[in-house]
Amino acid sequence: MDTTEYQVYTDGACSNNQAPGGQPGGWASVFVNGPSFSGADLSTTNNRMEMTAVIEALQNTPPQSSVTIYSDSAYVINAFVQNWFKGWDQRGWRNAKGQPVENQDLWRQMQKLVKERQVRWVKVKGHSGNHYNEMADRLAVGAMHQLMEQKNKI
Repeated sequence: MDTTEYQVYTDGACSNNQAPGGQPGGWASVFVNGPSFSGADLSTTNNRMEMTAVIEALQNTPPQSSVTIYSDSAYVINAFVQNWFKGWDQRGWRNAKGQPVENQDLWRQMQKLVKERQVRWVKVKGHSGNHYNEMADRLAVGAMHQLMEQKNKI
Protein backbone atom coordinates (compact mmCIF):
# COMPACT_ATOMS: atom_id res chain seq x y z
CA MET A 1 0.00 0.00 0.00
CA ASP A 2 1.22 3.47 -0.93
CA THR A 3 1.65 5.58 2.22
CA THR A 4 2.27 8.77 0.25
CA GLU A 5 -0.31 11.46 0.87
CA TYR A 6 -1.06 13.30 -2.35
CA GLN A 7 -2.23 16.89 -2.38
CA VAL A 8 -3.59 18.00 -5.74
CA TYR A 9 -5.05 21.28 -6.95
CA THR A 10 -7.37 20.89 -9.92
CA ASP A 11 -9.00 23.40 -12.22
CA GLY A 12 -10.99 23.61 -15.40
CA ALA A 13 -11.38 26.48 -17.83
CA CYS A 14 -13.67 27.20 -20.74
CA SER A 15 -13.51 29.94 -23.37
CA ASN A 16 -17.07 30.96 -22.48
CA ASN A 17 -18.13 29.05 -19.38
CA GLN A 18 -21.62 30.60 -19.40
CA ALA A 19 -22.42 29.21 -22.86
CA PRO A 20 -23.91 25.77 -23.48
CA GLY A 21 -21.61 22.93 -24.62
CA GLY A 22 -19.38 23.16 -27.59
CA GLN A 23 -16.80 25.63 -26.28
CA PRO A 24 -13.03 25.05 -26.19
CA GLY A 25 -11.81 24.24 -22.69
CA GLY A 26 -8.79 23.14 -20.69
CA TRP A 27 -8.05 21.33 -17.45
CA ALA A 28 -5.07 20.99 -15.11
CA SER A 29 -3.98 18.99 -12.08
CA VAL A 30 -1.10 20.32 -10.00
CA PHE A 31 0.46 17.97 -7.47
CA VAL A 32 2.01 19.77 -4.51
CA ASN A 33 5.66 18.65 -4.51
CA GLY A 34 5.05 16.70 -7.72
CA PRO A 35 4.22 16.88 -11.40
CA SER A 36 1.52 18.83 -13.17
CA PHE A 37 -0.77 17.56 -15.90
CA SER A 38 -2.96 19.49 -18.32
CA GLY A 39 -4.98 19.04 -21.47
CA ALA A 40 -7.78 20.50 -23.52
CA ASP A 41 -10.88 19.72 -25.55
CA LEU A 42 -12.31 21.68 -28.48
CA SER A 43 -15.95 21.07 -27.61
CA THR A 44 -16.77 20.94 -23.90
CA THR A 45 -18.13 22.77 -20.87
CA ASN A 46 -16.45 24.25 -17.83
CA ASN A 47 -17.96 21.57 -15.56
CA ARG A 48 -16.60 18.79 -17.76
CA MET A 49 -13.14 20.34 -17.59
CA GLU A 50 -13.34 20.66 -13.79
CA MET A 51 -14.30 16.99 -13.61
CA THR A 52 -11.62 15.90 -16.08
CA ALA A 53 -8.97 17.63 -13.96
CA VAL A 54 -10.03 15.57 -10.93
CA ILE A 55 -10.17 12.33 -12.94
CA GLU A 56 -6.66 12.93 -14.29
CA ALA A 57 -5.40 13.71 -10.79
CA LEU A 58 -6.86 10.51 -9.37
CA GLN A 59 -5.61 8.43 -12.30
CA ASN A 60 -2.11 9.65 -11.45
CA THR A 61 -2.29 8.33 -7.89
CA PRO A 62 -2.18 4.66 -6.97
CA PRO A 63 -5.24 2.80 -5.69
CA GLN A 64 -5.48 2.74 -1.87
CA SER A 65 -3.57 6.02 -1.60
CA SER A 66 -4.65 9.05 0.39
CA VAL A 67 -5.49 12.03 -1.82
CA THR A 68 -6.63 15.54 -0.97
CA ILE A 69 -8.31 17.29 -3.90
CA TYR A 70 -8.38 21.07 -3.73
CA SER A 71 -10.83 22.61 -6.19
CA ASP A 72 -12.63 25.90 -6.72
CA SER A 73 -15.53 23.98 -8.30
CA ALA A 74 -18.53 23.84 -5.97
CA TYR A 75 -20.09 21.47 -8.54
CA VAL A 76 -17.39 18.85 -7.99
CA ILE A 77 -16.77 19.38 -4.28
CA ASN A 78 -20.45 19.43 -3.29
CA ALA A 79 -21.25 16.28 -5.26
CA PHE A 80 -18.90 14.35 -2.97
CA VAL A 81 -19.17 16.29 0.30
CA GLN A 82 -22.98 16.37 0.14
CA ASN A 83 -23.18 12.88 -1.43
CA TRP A 84 -25.38 13.82 -4.37
CA PHE A 85 -24.81 10.26 -5.64
CA LYS A 86 -27.15 8.77 -3.07
CA GLY A 87 -30.09 10.74 -4.44
CA TRP A 88 -29.05 10.16 -8.03
CA ASP A 89 -28.88 6.41 -7.44
CA GLN A 90 -32.30 6.41 -5.75
CA ARG A 91 -33.81 8.32 -8.67
CA GLY A 92 -32.15 6.24 -11.41
CA TRP A 93 -29.49 8.88 -12.12
CA ARG A 94 -32.01 11.68 -12.41
CA ASN A 95 -31.62 14.99 -10.63
CA ALA A 96 -34.14 16.49 -8.19
CA LYS A 97 -36.06 17.93 -11.18
CA GLY A 98 -36.40 14.47 -12.72
CA GLN A 99 -33.97 15.19 -15.57
CA PRO A 100 -31.03 12.93 -16.39
CA VAL A 101 -27.91 13.90 -14.43
CA GLU A 102 -25.51 15.75 -16.70
CA ASN A 103 -22.00 14.40 -17.22
CA GLN A 104 -22.90 10.89 -16.01
CA ASP A 105 -19.96 9.41 -17.89
CA LEU A 106 -17.48 11.52 -15.92
CA TRP A 107 -19.32 11.21 -12.59
CA ARG A 108 -19.27 7.41 -12.89
CA GLN A 109 -15.59 7.39 -13.80
CA MET A 110 -14.79 9.69 -10.89
CA GLN A 111 -16.89 7.62 -8.47
CA LYS A 112 -14.95 4.47 -9.40
CA LEU A 113 -11.59 6.18 -8.89
CA VAL A 114 -12.69 7.67 -5.55
CA LYS A 115 -13.86 4.27 -4.25
CA GLU A 116 -10.33 2.94 -4.83
CA ARG A 117 -8.71 5.75 -2.80
CA GLN A 118 -9.14 7.69 0.42
CA VAL A 119 -10.14 11.10 -0.93
CA ARG A 120 -10.62 14.27 1.05
CA TRP A 121 -12.33 17.20 -0.69
CA VAL A 122 -11.38 20.82 0.01
CA LYS A 123 -13.12 23.79 -1.59
CA VAL A 124 -10.78 26.70 -2.30
CA LYS A 125 -11.70 30.15 -3.48
CA GLY A 126 -10.74 30.69 -7.11
CA HIS A 127 -8.56 33.59 -8.21
CA SER A 128 -7.74 34.51 -4.62
CA GLY A 129 -3.96 34.27 -4.74
CA ASN A 130 -3.54 30.61 -3.75
CA HIS A 131 -0.29 29.68 -5.51
CA TYR A 132 -1.28 26.16 -6.56
CA ASN A 133 -4.83 27.09 -7.55
CA GLU A 134 -3.49 29.94 -9.68
CA MET A 135 -0.96 27.57 -11.25
CA ALA A 136 -3.71 25.10 -12.12
CA ASP A 137 -5.76 27.91 -13.65
CA ARG A 138 -2.82 29.12 -15.77
CA LEU A 139 -2.10 25.59 -16.99
CA ALA A 140 -5.76 24.92 -17.85
CA VAL A 141 -6.14 28.21 -19.74
CA GLY A 142 -2.77 27.67 -21.43
CA ALA A 143 -3.74 24.17 -22.60
CA MET A 144 -7.00 25.54 -23.99
CA HIS A 145 -5.25 28.37 -25.87
CA GLN A 146 -2.60 26.01 -27.21
CA LEU A 147 -5.26 23.68 -28.59
CA MET A 148 -7.15 26.60 -30.15
CA GLU A 149 -3.92 27.86 -31.80
CA GLN A 150 -3.20 24.39 -33.19
CA LYS A 151 -6.74 24.18 -34.57
CA ASN A 152 -6.37 27.56 -36.27
CA LYS A 153 -3.16 26.38 -38.01
CA ILE A 154 -4.94 23.45 -39.63
